[in-house]
Amino acid sequence: MFNDIGPLELVTLVVLAVLVFGPEKLPKMIQDVTRTIRKIREFSESAKADIRDELGPEFKDFEFEDLNPKTFIRKQLDNDELGLKEIRNGFDLKKEMAEVTDAVHGRESDTSSSSTTGSAGGSVDMTKKREKLDPDERPPYDADAT
Repeated sequence: MFNDIGPLELVTLVVLAVLVFGPEKLPKMIQDVTRTIRKIREFSESAKADIRDELGPEFKDFEFEDLNPKTFIRKQLDNDELGLKEIRNGFDLKKEMAEVTDAVHGRESDTSSSSTTGSAGGSVDMTKKREKLDPDERPPYDADAT
């Protein structure tokens, strides 16, 4: 909870607490604060237990931390049943972006010939200029573009 408070900040808080509450009232204030925090934690745990009891045995593995969207998505993506780890590990975004950049700028990439294949299995030349069509000729039909 207070992981980001340094020693200087902690000393400043203690000195400020002594100045505001006084040395004779400070121990009583610390006891009251800790008692309140303890009661809030007990109330929270009893509410969680009541909710688990009401949900029934089919929700015995339910964790309240899963209600946080980030935690829920992270837990689902780490699930090995879907095989997403292999997909995520096999995809190198930097390499893919470098290949696209090389193709756009007309540079020859050493891995571009192996990874940029079309649906027919041939190599796709992204730097190839479009040829001028005759006035009576129709442009080629691209099923993937429609």
